[in-house]
Amino acid sequence: HEEKANTHVKTEPRCDMQHRLRMTRRSDVNFISVWQRTPLGRTLTELKADDTMVSAFAEAIVPTINDSVGRFLQAGDWCVCTTPKRRHTERNFATRVAMFIAELLGIRFYEDVALCKNRHRMGAVFELNVLPKESNIIVYDDIVTSGQTLKGMKTLLEKHDKNLVFFTNINNKID
Repeated sequence: HEEKANTHVKTEPRCDMQHRLRMTRRSDVNFISVWQRTPLGRTLTELKADDTMVSAFAEAIVPTINDSVGRFLQAGDWCVCTTPKRRHTERNFATRVAMFIAELLGIRFYEDVALCKNRHRMGAVFELNVLPKESNIIVYDDIVTSGQTLKGMKTLLEKHDKNLVFFTNINNKID
């Protein structure tokens, strides 16, 4: 029975951080990613634990954001926010990356736009905490798997007539 049990052991997702620009539709949300989950490379946990990765993530995604919406950014009325903090509320990796993205783009960053009422990955319930005054919002999440978190942000902010564009560094689902 021991051999059979070991065949079902899941290995932690990894990323080799090779540029693989991609637009994906998942959970009724289109998002753009620059990296893809891979069988080799550093684990996602290792990447998020490395403080040097904050700038690496931001510097990797900013050119893609500029290519996508850069000419509109110059007109103003743009900001960046991230998805709600759930497990890591202190020194949250995605928050730190989004702050750096905003700095590089020269636009405002909003922290804790949404709060999560539960810690579930699927079926998470978000509530509005801070409504950005800007009409155009870049919603950033460091790693997207199912797209449910992005969908929660879309549902929350679209009812306030916000235009949303979704970006992530790592597309964590091979499909």
